[in-house]
Amino acid sequence: MMWFLAQEEAKPVLGLFVEGTIADIIVVLLLGILIWVMVSRARTGRPIPEIKKIAGLEAIDEAIGRATEMGRPVTFIPGILSVSNAQTLAAFGVASHVARQCARYDTRLLVLTCDPLPYAVLEEITRQSYLEEGRPDAFNPDDVRFLSAEQFAFASAVIGVYERERPAANIMIGAFYAESMIFAETASFQGMISIGGTAHTHQLPFFVAACDYALIGEEIYAASAYLSKEPVLYGTVVGQDILKILVWIIILIGGIIATVNPETTFGKLFEF
Repeated sequence: MMWFLAQEEAKPVLGLFVEGTIADIIVVLLLGILIWVMVSRARTGRPIPEIKKIAGLEAIDEAIGRATEMGRPVTFIPGILSVSNAQTLAAFGVASHVARQCARYDTRLLVLTCDPLPYAVLEEITRQSYLEEGRPDAFNPDDVRFLSAEQFAFASAVIGVYERERPAANIMIGAFYAESMIFAETASFQGMISIGGTAHTHQLPFFVAACDYALIGEEIYAASAYLSKEPVLYGTVVGQDILKILVWIIILIGGIIATVNPETTFGKLFEF
């Protein structure tokens, strides 16, 4: 406690900012400006850089088309965590696209959930997607299912759905744990086209090994913008990517300078 009281109070810079935070503020402002510029250009139809091709997202329509040709359903699993997890939120955007395509091609869609909150959200997303495609009569609420809140009870229920319904395409986007390999391997054994994506690095190897296509890390967060081309989402992703490139350039230049002259220090640049 005495050590805490003895600490010197932080001196504000320009009467507003805590010392050492100006660089952070500059980065945040730069990001905001980049996003605003990209979103404005996208909304007015002016050209902006394109998001790189993501094979796993390109394959979604192919997988749904294959299921349509075979007359078999598509399964969609948004991970096993609730709506407080960013990966689950990312899965909602993909679910909307999948539901629209299934409605358009009159393909049955089975949405399998492990938590009551994503279940309620996904039921409404699926219903709205069918409505937007002019097929509200084709939506079956029984095809959006809450199976179990227990991890391996949910895994067992999903395998049961695979065995009974015999889907032709299996799409898994969200937060997964040990059940990921169970889903991916069973889908592979049954000859489904599997597309898996997660930001959990401890589960990515299983998706890469057992799925036909894998979305790695932040690709799932860009999926909604990539699939919908909605200007706000697309411009936001492009603005963030431009900032990342600028940061990489700064790191590269700093590394080169530090290699040429090891005595160089950049601390003074960020002390204001």
